[in-house]
Amino acid sequence: MSRSVRSVSSVVATVLCVLAAAALAPTVRADDWPQWLGPQRDGIWREAGLLDHIPERGLQIRWRAPVHGGYAGPAVVDGRVFVTDFRPDPDAPKTADAFQRITQRGTERVLCLDAGTGKQIWSHDRPVAYTMSYASGPRATPVVNEGRVYALGGEGDLWCLDAATGKEMWSARLSSDDHAPTPMWGFACHPLVEGDLLICQGGGDDPASGHGVVTAFDKRTGVKRWTALKSREPGYAPPMVYEVGGVRQLIVWHPEAVNGLDPLTGRLLWTVPRGPARMGLTIATPRLTHDPRLGDVLFLSTFYEGAAALKLEGGEHPSARLLWARGGKARKTDALHTLFATPDVRDGHVYGVCASGELRCVDLRTGDRIWETAEATTDDNGPQKWATAFLVRLGERSDRYLIANERGDLLVGELTPTGYHARGRTHVLEPTNTDPQRAVVWSHPACAGRSIFWRNDKELICVDFAAASPARN
Repeated sequence: MSRSVRSVSSVVATVLCVLAAAALAPTVRADDWPQWLGPQRDGIWREAGLLDHIPERGLQIRWRAPVHGGYAGPAVVDGRVFVTDFRPDPDAPKTADAFQRITQRGTERVLCLDAGTGKQIWSHDRPVAYTMSYASGPRATPVVNEGRVYALGGEGDLWCLDAATGKEMWSARLSSDDHAPTPMWGFACHPLVEGDLLICQGGGDDPASGHGVVTAFDKRTGVKRWTALKSREPGYAPPMVYEVGGVRQLIVWHPEAVNGLDPLTGRLLWTVPRGPARMGLTIATPRLTHDPRLGDVLFLSTFYEGAAALKLEGGEHPSARLLWARGGKARKTDALHTLFATPDVRDGHVYGVCASGELRCVDLRTGDRIWETAEATTDDNGPQKWATAFLVRLGERSDRYLIANERGDLLVGELTPTGYHARGRTHVLEPTNTDPQRAVVWSHPACAGRSIFWRNDKELICVDFAAASPARN
């Protein structure tokens, strides 16, 4: 064989080896973030190839896109970002007191942006009159499922849109002027897709008579399939479906009770009275965990009443009972008094943000506080009422978290029973919302494609969070 032939053969062999190695190498997965708290609705970012700290140089902002007001976090699916906002009419009245309910007319939008560039693909606009307090914009993260986008506006307007074009497929309204007025802080419960159903808090036939805390719609047609429960108001905590003892249970937490329902029919499986919650503030997402000693435990936390843990049973006769409840005034208690940021439960401990911005760790089995710090939230500003930060766990079994605080900082930190251990921080977003009498960012980020998508009342940004620069899927 000539030298040139041997050379070509060697090159071909090398190329084949490289291709074979690439085929055998593990694929770097790029996940979507199609709903509230991500693909499994649990606040865990499971993608590979993520940073485990924030470098000293900070993080690269890949793009910025203009948006209007809103608390709603984005959803990211198939290279597109979906987010809602509100633009008040130029002559709409304004108030210095965000608690005051006035009629403020404007336009609510569902925006679809290119996840790679931030360029707008389509916009679905609808006029609306806001009557709620804290009227900066919609609250609920859109849900993207099987080519459809389900978006809930602040006044209870529910839309099903074609994800590709923004065309309206059906719509409904969860409120009515006659007997189902908009709650004080608007409709904030993130919708939930369960099989062929879209489940929303509110929307019953006659809430004035005590019906209609939760409603299920056919996700394809918008036809109402069932409505259930009785309460003076629906509350603000998102409906969640958890499997307990082989039984899928829809958890509905309203200001008077915690309830387990059959998600297909709305049939009540069990109820545990809890409340009434002051000012209706059942907001933070109920979290289920399996504890080796206690079994399946549902953790709840409110701003005024504190925390509680319920023991859940499945099987032929699902049930629930109160394990413990810890209350008192937030600054004088060991309990966790959460306003709206979802706590995380891991290995027998709960990590969450308390009433004045304290990042706390509490014992799941007792509710006792183990430690607290302001380093990741209010820092040297001291306690601030309603101060918060959003937690995203960086991996299934990880003790590291992405923390997005109300000051517009992104942090990485280890949360363990021994304390908070910082792994870097950077400022990426300006706080623009002044409803709580200080400038804040009160929007949960979406985490997809090794990027962080986060918004204030002026822009939505995409932040690179890749550990390296692998080829993106």
